[in-house]
Amino acid sequence: QASKSWALSPLIMSEPPAKRAKNGEFFPGIAKIKYEGPESVNPLAFKYYQPDEVIMGKKMRDWCRFAVCWWHTFNGQMGTDPFSSMRTHHRDWDTGDLNSMDTYLTRVDVGFEFFQKLGVDFYCFHDVDVAPQGKSLKEFQANLDVISDKLLAKQKETGIKLLWATQNLFSHTRYKDGAATSPNFDAFAYGCAQTKKMLDIGKKLDADTHVFWGGREGFATALNTNVKTELDHLATFLKLAVAYKKKIDFKAQFAIEPKAREPTAHQYDYDAQTVIGFLHQYGLEKEFKVNIEPNHTTLAGHDYEHDLRMASACGMLGSIDCNAGQPYLGWDTDEFPSDPRKSLLCMLIVVQQNGIAPGGNNFDCKLRRESTDLEDMFIAHIGGMDCLARGLIGACKLVQEGLVQKVLDARYSTWSSSPLAKKVEDGVATLEEIEAYAMKTGEPAMKSGKQEYLEQLLNRYI
Repeated sequence: QASKSWALSPLIMSEPPAKRAKNGEFFPGIAKIKYEGPESVNPLAFKYYQPDEVIMGKKMRDWCRFAVCWWHTFNGQMGTDPFSSMRTHHRDWDTGDLNSMDTYLTRVDVGFEFFQKLGVDFYCFHDVDVAPQGKSLKEFQANLDVISDKLLAKQKETGIKLLWATQNLFSHTRYKDGAATSPNFDAFAYGCAQTKKMLDIGKKLDADTHVFWGGREGFATALNTNVKTELDHLATFLKLAVAYKKKIDFKAQFAIEPKAREPTAHQYDYDAQTVIGFLHQYGLEKEFKVNIEPNHTTLAGHDYEHDLRMASACGMLGSIDCNAGQPYLGWDTDEFPSDPRKSLLCMLIVVQQNGIAPGGNNFDCKLRRESTDLEDMFIAHIGGMDCLARGLIGACKLVQEGLVQKVLDARYSTWSSSPLAKKVEDGVATLEEIEAYAMKTGEPAMKSGKQEYLEQLLNRYI
């Protein structure tokens, strides 16, 4: 039965670290999150997300494929923003040297307890999120081996899977000019080495997808940039990754994540259609999909769901970093989804393409700097999961009722009723016979696009 009243608990991290370690819990006082229904006011309960409820032939968990990202949740930089590197989110498990292997190994235990209590099936990470880089590439790779051994053991123990992993080729100073597009070959080579290692780790952990985000693949000014050379080098880098993936028989989907700007003034992976055009230009369109982050889409000047729609229309939507931003701010704020209308439009695209697997909905989201309670980690993810689940329910109802499809069918009816139109779509018509048809038929009939009707109809499904 839905809870009718709820009060925030006392600060649940008041228990000293030693006692928590003895009890084996990093989140004492928080049980596994359960479904209580839309009438519940308990922030630690689902109102819409029921993972095993079947809707249009799939369980909710299979439609949504929710994942928690490591970098905003466990990597020690929580509570920072572009204007302060001083953390406001202090976690009791982060004691002593934050760059020690002990700290990173402990975070694996923390992460999997969080995943299990939250009830997600997947997680994602960059290489630098889960292991200290040490003093050399060799040491970094050795650290990754140790950490990935523990990640693999936890996956086997819990059944939680790796949605995707990737390499961070943008944070270190060596990548100040990019990695794959760097004018310095040594930086390019270092990036290749990190990528090779993460492909090995991805195969080891049976990742479903491998994401490439070119954080600094772009330029601040074209005056010091050979654009064509850099694009060629970027394509070469991706082809090297494809070749190695095939060599080691790694079955994961490859996906490129577009972003218009930040940290560079112009990113080469500006938006979905830019990336898709680039892939076709270099013959890589069969090797990659795109991983769409709606906050990045709005930075490109598009509507929230625009890149999802365009990528799906091209058969290229591979995965989603399901976050949100503030349209009046000029940076990537990585907020949790909270707008049910936008979530409906996003999940409608997923439903229309019959799912998002082997990708998923990764919460590339961070708590606000002011949200300092440990339970806020759960509240934020629960809210995001509920918002998308609510969108899924509405999207399925919209498809099943067929009212929108009826308008679409009527609007494009001449393409299905005309034999010549069928020839045009099949690519066998000539310009001469189309001209003769136009001469005979005359002016096209005016038909309403029904925009206002559809915009108001959408509210029925929120």
